[in-house]
Amino acid sequence: MGWKAMLSKPVARWAIRRLRRNVSQPAQAQREVLADLVTAAENTAFGRDHGLARGMDVADYQRAVPVRDYEGLKGYMDRAVAGEADVLWPGVPLYFCKTSGTTSGAKYIPLTKDSMPNHIGSARNALLGHIAGTGDASFVDGKMIFLQGSPELAKTPGGVHLGRLSGIVAHHVPGYLQANRLPSWETNCIDDWETKVDAVVRETCTEDLRLVSGIPSWVQMYFERLLEYTGKATVREVFPNLSLFVHGGVAFGPYAERFRQLLGFDIARVELYPASEGFLAYQDAPEVEGMLLNVNDGIFFEFIPADRYFEDAPPRLTVGEVDLGVQYAVVLSSNAGLWGYDIGDTVKFVSLDPPRVVVTGRIKHFTSAFGEHVIAEEVEGAAQEAVAAHGGVMSEFHVAPQVTPDEGLPYHEWVVAFDTLPEDMAAFATTLDAALQTRNPYYKDLIQGAVLRPAVVTPVPADRFTEAMRKRGKLGGQNKVPRLANDRAMADLLLEPTPQTPSA
Repeated sequence: MGWKAMLSKPVARWAIRRLRRNVSQPAQAQREVLADLVTAAENTAFGRDHGLARGMDVADYQRAVPVRDYEGLKGYMDRAVAGEADVLWPGVPLYFCKTSGTTSGAKYIPLTKDSMPNHIGSARNALLGHIAGTGDASFVDGKMIFLQGSPELAKTPGGVHLGRLSGIVAHHVPGYLQANRLPSWETNCIDDWETKVDAVVRETCTEDLRLVSGIPSWVQMYFERLLEYTGKATVREVFPNLSLFVHGGVAFGPYAERFRQLLGFDIARVELYPASEGFLAYQDAPEVEGMLLNVNDGIFFEFIPADRYFEDAPPRLTVGEVDLGVQYAVVLSSNAGLWGYDIGDTVKFVSLDPPRVVVTGRIKHFTSAFGEHVIAEEVEGAAQEAVAAHGGVMSEFHVAPQVTPDEGLPYHEWVVAFDTLPEDMAAFATTLDAALQTRNPYYKDLIQGAVLRPAVVTPVPADRFTEAMRKRGKLGGQNKVPRLANDRAMADLLLEPTPQTPSA
């Protein structure tokens, strides 16, 4: 064991004990966070417009600040992007994180001097939690791969640096990780994702890799290219000391069997919940369900019950008012200058003391062409149940409604990339549909009432998903394959005929 690993263990145990003391009273911690936020921002343009003032309690704040999405805050964002100071938070942001997804184009999410420690410290705390819980710090003595976006930054019209979140964070990786970090700066700056992955493979295949981090789908691509390049049967043959996978962005369950195949063993995992708007939660101990909510780190959380989300005035619950197992839309206010901001995610609490959550999907990403409102957690659970019953390895999937089939009743179509086909595809589809009915009573009623017929599973080659994401301009980096849709746009891309090479 190297000296870094030896030093890491006592540091990790001390840090995690301290962290858990700090979150032992989450409701109080959140009241203190809100008090600090409104006091800091009372003289900003937003603060003056909304009457933010020292001494506001939660009820005062909720009366003063409505829930908004990006479009609702865009007027303030545009002023900050143009370089105006003291708009949403004192001073000028350090960075703007550029993301996509609004009706008016790109979103520019501010990162401030006060909010950056949340992004860096949360990732560090997750690793410390793993070390404290397992006693294994061996990964710090070897190389670590972070599959991320380009660290090259542009500038806004107001002169603020602009980039993707993972690229911005790359500029703040602590010094104790820099020496072991892969890939090189030059490789990280490659724009084309597939070219970049191939370069990462060539650069890393002879290194002593101990840790890999990234969104599961893109790490899977890296592993597949690695095995193709090296001719090895499993990743363990290439990296015998690889011991830890750090991931976030999507549920890992649907990828578990494929990772087991590629790796040749069950790797230890640490799950994170980072977003452009803030680092919301992280797994603080091995094998624990859910991720510890960052209740004392510059973010004030509110939770709207998902089944009341579309009401005119839905309830806004604090961390002390939520219940276990309920789907909630996440709203946050933060020291990045976000106020009553609806980030679009849904979570449910699996623990209240301490507060731990699992991410269950997107409030507006669901399949409900017939009123069933099927969410990501439900289809992911059904997929895992079908694989467990009938074998097969799913590398990716997408669910869309087929509203006007050529014959018969409409149905849900599951477009699936299988690395290994199930033993019996018809039985697989039957179990998949039954498992979804168990999870979603509205869907069950539609099937039993003969409004829908059971789901149809359509296998496609794995490269169809890569090609579809490329056509959508969302290949690699922080982009995630959408699990669900209310239309056929993604499904039709996946099912486009492959162009035939002309015969000689």
